[in-house]
Amino acid sequence: MKKGIKKPSTARRRRYNAPNHIKRKFLSAPLSPNLRAEYGTRSMPVIVDDTVSITKGDRKLSEGKVLRVNTDEGRVYIEGVTRTRQDGSTVQIPIRAANVLITRLNLNDEWRRDILERKSFSAEE
Repeated sequence: MKKGIKKPSTARRRRYNAPNHIKRKFLSAPLSPNLRAEYGTRSMPVIVDDTVSITKGDRKLSEGKVLRVNTDEGRVYIEGVTRTRQDGSTVQIPIRAANVLITRLNLNDEWRRDILERKSFSAEE
């Protein structure tokens, strides 16, 4: 019987050194209840132009469009979620993808539409 990785250091090393096509899947976020009912899936990887709501932290309940997704750091940058630095400049705050809820999907990508069709088909069975 195959067992999972027991050492946290090994799990972290594999996560940080994973190839980009796998790191992309680490940036998945849960869908809102109405999207979940509509598409028959619980989560999707976050992409640019998705509308998300933050579910944890001091920016909780903030909502905005995703401006940038950083797969190396595993963070997303959301419109309107900024911090003012000491020198007066404003910078985007990076948010972990697991701490957001997707409220509106960007369906411009043909591949993403195909994924949703495939997942919803398996949910209907």
